[in-house]
Amino acid sequence: MPVLPNDKVCAVTVSGASNSTAGTLYVVATPIGNLDDMSARALKVLGDVALIAAEDTRHSIRLLQHFGLNTPLAACHEHNERDEGSRFLTRLLAGDDVALISDAGTPLISDPGYHLVRQARAAGVQVVPVPGACALIAALSAAGLPSDRFIFEGFLPAKTVGRQARLQQVREETRTLIFYEAPHRILESLQDMERVFGGERPAVLARELTKTFETLKGLPLSELCAFVEGDSNQQRGECVVLVAGWTAPESDDAIGSEALRVLDLLLAQMPLKRAAALAAEITGVRKNLLYQAALDKQKE
Repeated sequence: MPVLPNDKVCAVTVSGASNSTAGTLYVVATPIGNLDDMSARALKVLGDVALIAAEDTRHSIRLLQHFGLNTPLAACHEHNERDEGSRFLTRLLAGDDVALISDAGTPLISDPGYHLVRQARAAGVQVVPVPGACALIAALSAAGLPSDRFIFEGFLPAKTVGRQARLQQVREETRTLIFYEAPHRILESLQDMERVFGGERPAVLARELTKTFETLKGLPLSELCAFVEGDSNQQRGECVVLVAGWTAPESDDAIGSEALRVLDLLLAQMPLKRAAALAAEITGVRKNLLYQAALDKQKE
């Protein structure tokens, strides 16, 4: 793909028309650990813009100082993003270029920035991505799990009940599952994954990617839980957990939980025989299996 001499040429807005007098909002990826991953393009953009919207200015000032940049910073985090977005939008509409960065990695990926980007595009401001490091993609590239189709779930709920409920929702998801997790919850999350997905499900813990103590450990969930529980060092740092997608049982007599859920819904609305037949049409499971499952439910 040829490199365009001007980033603004390739920017497109929601309405298809840009505000030619406005500045550009650059969404800039920064390193997730190793500062050598900072791209030359990102450095140029951060040095050229009038203002940088940063998740944590105290954190980002150290990054700028490391590279000898003195561009002004302003906070744009989850607690003020909705209110302060108009401040950045005003600068953009006045013709100033603004860069959006997070503490590490690509903004908006489990980080602030969505509201600002949405406001900017709605106002006809050009939004240009400056790609770079992203923890979930880095982890997926080295995990050895299927990468042609995957689903990113971000951070799981902090409480056990909510976390297990979310995991139940994706228990029979066939794509590779990717989660972020805080170090103080990593063991509890892995244990819940073992309960919901089963101990034999392959998984990978990618910890402290690109940093000094980088770890990529692939094991069945039961063994991965034991590994993390037995080594407190594995409960530190930034964590990405990847879990292999669900594989349907080889037995022809197996009925998945989704088919049973559909059957339950239909049984509440119609006679058993009709419910089993319709559930078979919807799910593809053999009608006689669903009919027997319905009979068993009635007996219960």
